[in-house]
Amino acid sequence: MTKVITLCVGTGTNKKITMVKPVLAKYENQINVFSEFLEDLPDVDEPVWILGACYDLKTKKPELLSDVRSRLWFTYRKKFSPIGGTGPSSDAGWGCMLRCGQMILAQALVSRHLGRDWRWDAEKRQPKEYHRILHCFLDKKDSCYSIHQMAQMGVGEGKSVGEWYGPNTVAQVLKKLALFDDWNTLAVYVSMDNTVVIEDIKKQCKQPGRESRSRAGPCGQGEVPASGQSCSEAQGKTLNLQSQRPLDWRPLLLVIPLRMGINSINPVYIQAFKECFKMPQSCGVLGGKPNLAYYFIGFIDDELIYLDPHTTQQAVDTDSGSAVDDQSYHCQRTPHRMKITSLDPSVALGFFCKSEEDFDSWCDLVQQELLKKRNLRMFELVEKHPSHWPPFVPPTKPEVQTTGAEFIESPDKLFESEEEFEILNV
Repeated sequence: MTKVITLCVGTGTNKKITMVKPVLAKYENQINVFSEFLEDLPDVDEPVWILGACYDLKTKKPELLSDVRSRLWFTYRKKFSPIGGTGPSSDAGWGCMLRCGQMILAQALVSRHLGRDWRWDAEKRQPKEYHRILHCFLDKKDSCYSIHQMAQMGVGEGKSVGEWYGPNTVAQVLKKLALFDDWNTLAVYVSMDNTVVIEDIKKQCKQPGRESRSRAGPCGQGEVPASGQSCSEAQGKTLNLQSQRPLDWRPLLLVIPLRMGINSINPVYIQAFKECFKMPQSCGVLGGKPNLAYYFIGFIDDELIYLDPHTTQQAVDTDSGSAVDDQSYHCQRTPHRMKITSLDPSVALGFFCKSEEDFDSWCDLVQQELLKKRNLRMFELVEKHPSHWPPFVPPTKPEVQTTGAEFIESPDKLFESEEEFEILNV
């Protein structure tokens, strides 16, 4: 930052430099663009793919940069309320994978409420859904996907507050926290053993109409008994009505933890890995290098494009329900890139399917582009629940008065193996 201060302030007095430092700290995100100006996108003929959207660098570069800038960018923060009351007040040095988890989930919520084609403009007023999404991730204990909630829920996954996470653990944390999010009603499915089970996903995403559940009567079944009618009769009537009513589809965030090699990514998986970013359902990838987590959003040629959470910014303090000062939540720098071959083999693929038709389309794409064309598969897609697995029980919100941070789900614990990935056959 010293070079940037010299650029902006010039030969001014020490007093002027002291006065400008708070401004520089607040808008560090925008000012750093000058120091990274030379790291421009390469001049190649290859198209750029960003979360299912394709761009020609020669003709669509402004649109590409606008797309990247519109993604919600979560970084290290400092000076927020201590986690758990007495814990750390900054996640610098340990929270990068948690921040990447926030970014992949935020992308799903933006697609759900605003659509993939929505773009952020600092000069324009944003829709209320956008600010409501941001409030879900503010660094406060009562924000449902805050660093506080994620770190404390991670304790149930065997991670102490302040400990570094891997992609699979973050996915399990998101799955549990989503159970307490009544606004977004997102179904988070985390595959295991490199296998995506279509039957299980449809079982988790389909549920009785929300209208019937919201009008719960004293029977707890959504039906108020008529005069002279017993609760059992009312329940029977309600169950009959629900059986006739079509089931809703809860928007799906599908996370597929993988290990694509032992110490480094096996080259045989690279093309299939790139194909994932071309799918319109792409929600990005959690991964990075050892102890350095990144949120990957696309690729160009043999390089991955990612958002980097390793910038420490001040926590944003805002009142509940008010608009958020969102300048620091959008990366206005030239996109970061890294060679695909430098990627750590432990990753988690993310896909968002807003409807059942969207999910069926994703299944078709996987069959055509990943399974039929490849000798070695990154993961398997099967119709039915494997007979040697325990029965699949869709996760449900526990009947306890809690934010969820203390809740530890246990029935399927034996088959959620934290960072114990199965090595893909090579």
